[in-house]
Amino acid sequence: MQVILDLCLVPLGVGVSVSQYVAECHRVLQEAGLKHQLHAYGTNIEGDWDAVMAAVKRCHERVHEMGAPRITTTIKLGTRTDREQTMADKVQSVEKKLQ
Repeated sequence: MQVILDLCLVPLGVGVSVSQYVAECHRVLQEAGLKHQLHAYGTNIEGDWDAVMAAVKRCHERVHEMGAPRITTTIKLGTRTDREQTMADKVQSVEKKLQ
């Protein structure tokens, strides 16, 4: 099953700046070969359900390995069975309506 997931992973107890932890999570997604797109408050990810969930788990593992004692994560996700749809498809659908 394909999934589009919005991930917001926030390490706690590491100070104010978390960009190094976000960058490490992006390395995990790149290593997993998943299509992903950074935005101001998280990351959109698309791919096979199991691969995406395994990468989210690995993000947690890596951020803990970097010294974060706690992590809070918010996930929104969507699946479809009626047709295939990518992140780009969803954005283009709205952009067409703005013209």
